[in-house]
Amino acid sequence: MTSKLAAVLPDLAPWRSSRDFRLLWVQGLVTYLGSVMALIALPLQIKDLTGSPLAVGAMGAVELVPLIVFGLYGGALADAVDRRKVIVLTEAGLGVLAAVLLVNALLPEPMLWPLYLVAAGVAALAGLQRPALDAMLARIVPHDQLAAAAALNALRWQAGAIGGPALAGLVVAYAGNSPAYAITVVCFAVSVLMCRRLSPAPPVEHAAKPSLRGIAEGARYAWSRPVLLGTYAVDLAAMFFAFPNAIFPFLADELDADWSLGLMYSAGAVGSLLLSLTSGWVSRTSRHGLLVVFGAAGWGLAMAAAGWTSNVWLVLLCLGLAGAGDMLSGLGRSTIWNQTVPDRLRGRLAGIEVLSYSVGPQLGQVRAGAMAGWTGVRPAVWSGGLACVAAVGLLAAALPGLVRYDARTDEDAQRRRTGQDPTAATGP
Repeated sequence: MTSKLAAVLPDLAPWRSSRDFRLLWVQGLVTYLGSVMALIALPLQIKDLTGSPLAVGAMGAVELVPLIVFGLYGGALADAVDRRKVIVLTEAGLGVLAAVLLVNALLPEPMLWPLYLVAAGVAALAGLQRPALDAMLARIVPHDQLAAAAALNALRWQAGAIGGPALAGLVVAYAGNSPAYAITVVCFAVSVLMCRRLSPAPPVEHAAKPSLRGIAEGARYAWSRPVLLGTYAVDLAAMFFAFPNAIFPFLADELDADWSLGLMYSAGAVGSLLLSLTSGWVSRTSRHGLLVVFGAAGWGLAMAAAGWTSNVWLVLLCLGLAGAGDMLSGLGRSTIWNQTVPDRLRGRLAGIEVLSYSVGPQLGQVRAGAMAGWTGVRPAVWSGGLACVAAVGLLAAALPGLVRYDARTDEDAQRRRTGQDPTAATGP
């Protein structure tokens, strides 16, 4: 029984073998706690200052362009300079922006414009930082532990996604915005100290300076690799067709279950968490392309079922299953990227990933809202889920290399495994 349980529990090998992985894992948890405090407090403060839903929604508009632009530039930067320096400096910058929020909140009459300025600045710094963070993983974790590392990182995020907003909501509700921002400042200060303890991660020899040409080189590499192209395309399709979070309030109203709205938003994270807690088997599979396809198709099927049923408990169950499918697909994508992308291009490819995970959900919100206005709320949910399944099937047929991907035989994965990439990790 013990051996069977160990076979499904998360593989802790990356935690045991890599000091830098442990540092980044804990640092990420601390950063998430601080970030979620500000993420809850900031829109609520805009609401209190303006009383306008449009003013709150405008925050998303000022965030999207900096995230995309600086995400692409951050990818090129991560391939040209020491990735640890990028992480430390951007983390310090985020802490400074949190301090601006704190000072503004302590004013007798807090101002509105700094809130938008900080929101845009946070998006820009996050765009610069994310590629460097993503590109670090394959440096600090041995090749055969990459899938396990992806599962452990996902587990950290899910634990934060479930408990973090609830804790932040209590702080904001009972203590106010200023204490929430103060906690954010402290968390970023702790995170900077931890990031400074990371091992240096210099660029490969003769790395080019960040440039549009360098970004284009990364895009050409992704385009020339059907497996990578498939991971991006499947993720975009899944998010565009089956990301109905924007209409959850209307779905709760239609089901006559206003009390279920918070559960709808957290159900996916719960499903993802349960998948991660039983992800030990992922370390023993090599067909990660199948994980991407089946996970995304499962996400779409579960969303279709959530839109079809009128029982609120079944809706919540389906949303949980959708979260598990999304996590399965995400584990496959992350493992393929880290197993196949050469280190000299990993930052730029991570920058392209920023487009995938930021643009897809944004467009998905627009699609869901437009469809809900045209066909009704529940049809918008189930039709999007079915369209997701169809799109994933078509992409799998058009890009068979993704379905056939096997880490044991793929040429790019083997080059990384055998050390032909000179900066491949062998484990600290």
